[in-house]
Amino acid sequence: MIKKEVDVSAPVHELITGRWSGVSYDPQQMVKDDDLRAMAEAARWAPSCFGDQPWRIIFCSKAGDPEAWQKAFACLAEGNQPWCQHAPVLAIICADSRFSKNDKDNAWGEYDTGAAALSVCLQAGALGLMTHQMAGFSPEDAREAFNVPDRYQPKAMMTIGFQCAQTDIPEEFRQRELAPRQRNPLSENFFLNGWGKGF
Repeated sequence: MIKKEVDVSAPVHELITGRWSGVSYDPQQMVKDDDLRAMAEAARWAPSCFGDQPWRIIFCSKAGDPEAWQKAFACLAEGNQPWCQHAPVLAIICADSRFSKNDKDNAWGEYDTGAAALSVCLQAGALGLMTHQMAGFSPEDAREAFNVPDRYQPKAMMTIGFQCAQTDIPEEFRQRELAPRQRNPLSENFFLNGWGKGF
């Protein structure tokens, strides 16, 4: 995977600094089932309110079930389809809106599901894989295509695969793929001991 320089103000593990959302996948390299299992296992151990584990993730492997992959692909927004077409795995990330232990509303289900999704991304990075999470899809189409029960909310989709060689990046994606990473200054989003008080 292409390594991008990041400007950090403190030492950060390379699994975090090395994670970024690329768009150029190698169509010849499939993701092994064992690697998908490892990503699911990583997500299984994400933190959640009351240990409720509200996430449900549908992994669709082009190699394992092309029909399921195509159904997931059809849920993507038109603008995402050109770069997603070579991703060997598409995942649909859903959050339970209710606690499993008492069937009451779970206001933290989406928050916890985001933690599980990040765990997938970090484990993928450890395996040399690239991920890209997206809001550009139809939750309604995903619900219908995969028979998602009403209480679960499709919140995002994710591509998973191997990045193609830098020389093989399609011209239409080259600028986007090679652009430097940028983030707000630490003081803009993080406070110490009170709102607006920077580190």
